[in-house]
Amino acid sequence: MSSVVESGPGLPLRPRPVAASVDEMLAGARRLGAHRPADARSSAGFERVERDGQRLMVKYVHPDHDFTMRVSGDVGCRPRRVWSLGLMDCAPDVIDHATLAAAPWGRNGWGVALLMRDVTDELVPVGDQPVDEGTHLRLLDAIAGLSARMWGWVDDVDLLPHRFRWAWFGDGQLANEERLGWPEDVPRIAAEGWAAFRGRVPADLAEVMWELHHDPEPLSAALRGTPRTFLHGDWKMGNLGLARDGRVVLLDWAYPGEGPVAHELAWYLALNRSRLPVGHTKESTIEDLRKALERRGIDTAPWWTRQVELCLLGALVQFGWEKALGDQIELDWWFDAARRGLRWL
Repeated sequence: MSSVVESGPGLPLRPRPVAASVDEMLAGARRLGAHRPADARSSAGFERVERDGQRLMVKYVHPDHDFTMRVSGDVGCRPRRVWSLGLMDCAPDVIDHATLAAAPWGRNGWGVALLMRDVTDELVPVGDQPVDEGTHLRLLDAIAGLSARMWGWVDDVDLLPHRFRWAWFGDGQLANEERLGWPEDVPRIAAEGWAAFRGRVPADLAEVMWELHHDPEPLSAALRGTPRTFLHGDWKMGNLGLARDGRVVLLDWAYPGEGPVAHELAWYLALNRSRLPVGHTKESTIEDLRKALERRGIDTAPWWTRQVELCLLGALVQFGWEKALGDQIELDWWFDAARRGLRWL
């Protein structure tokens, strides 16, 4: 019988079993072959299977094939651990993670095979078109719901270290990817983007941005003085959808750990810029999440401005390379946000 683990104020989590092997996990299933999802940016492997008339998908991830696992030192396989610890189930009335089973996979067992329902038809459509207002607000409410359920959660299970959230695209990580011959495109593009950033960052921000780029610990330390919760870590549209039962589909639990809810917000704003509904801005989105948290019983007044401004600064530390490859208006918005965030350091 599985034990119950306490996580968050009075929130029990029930661990999930992990199969001994992929063959054990897929016993009785008909394997239909490899699949390439519409979101071709994913470096994971996918396989379609069918069992008892249900369409299923297997997702395979491993550090040998996933730069985010390599640069964060994830040889303990965080996606498998959040499943086995029951953390995917921490807000079952709000979040549908679509995962049914897990098994170790690949060299040294460092990876995982995740058996999931095929939720292709429930995901936000791929592309750059704005989503509708209802979808946008439901996604923000789900961020609030998951965060409120886990408010005050402290990571004592060794998931993603707090400071690593702002270190994905650091010089050391990218140098290692270069030594490997750029096996994936994103790190190579990031290196090109940081070169562009160097030529576009204003003089008043240049020195401090590079200091944080090389060492985000001051940012992490400042944010540890604000409220924390459990973070999924990757609220981009490619991971999101609307389940038929009203919950929000949330996939790709690769960056879980302790941190500020405004990190989820800043990530959402940085990566979903073109998907915000017509008439909605970054500023209105920030206010919409705040209202959603307040509806969930979270008093934001004492800490909201500080945490949001620090996390927007953090988003530029993470994604300055991506913004430097885009238009000046967008880049200037983030530069202005960074200036406001720096006053809290």
